[in-house]
Amino acid sequence: MRLNLAVYAIADPTRTRGRALVPLVKEAVAGGATLVQVRDKASDTRDFIARARALVAALRHSDVPLLVNDRVDVALAAEADGVHLGQSDMRAEDARRLLGPRAIIGLTVRTAEEARTTPLGAVDYVAIGGVFGTASKVNETAPVGLGGFARLAGIVRARKPGLPICAIAGITARNAADVVAVGADGVAVISDIFMADEPDAAARALALAVAAGLERRAA
Repeated sequence: MRLNLAVYAIADPTRTRGRALVPLVKEAVAGGATLVQVRDKASDTRDFIARARALVAALRHSDVPLLVNDRVDVALAAEADGVHLGQSDMRAEDARRLLGPRAIIGLTVRTAEEARTTPLGAVDYVAIGGVFGTASKVNETAPVGLGGFARLAGIVRARKPGLPICAIAGITARNAADVVAVGADGVAVISDIFMADEPDAAARALALAVAAGLERRAA
């Protein structure tokens, strides 16, 4: 499946205001989400697999891939399109051996040291952050801001030119254009989509902001 990081919707059952996840994801995709990740830190493995399978089924006839956060075993069981890994998760090289050459594998990069040293050979994209403060996740590192994001993206791209990069943490329709203008190919978003009254409208606003940021970068 084609990888497009423009509006990367991260679906977490704890960040939905109590609403069912599958309909919200469908709304986000209808509004312009180009990639979906399911993140579930609270459920047991069986429930996580069931949730991932439901989302795989919901997205089957779209062009939008579904990735699983952290859990390669859940991605395999649910037949998801890939996985997003953190620095303490399974190594990307090992995930590639298990998931195969067609899987999408993403990796979080938080610091200059990680940007310089993390193996990137098996990685399809990198998510850099947190860029801004966020209530969706407790981050071990301070927000890097726009300047820090641009610096980390430059380090990564010097090592692997052309590697897609998205920004994560605290991204909204109000600041998405700014982070794209300094080098992001897209934005990874949780709350601004799935805590919104209308996830389709929220995704649409993010898509417009990303497009505006790309225009600024090209000018």
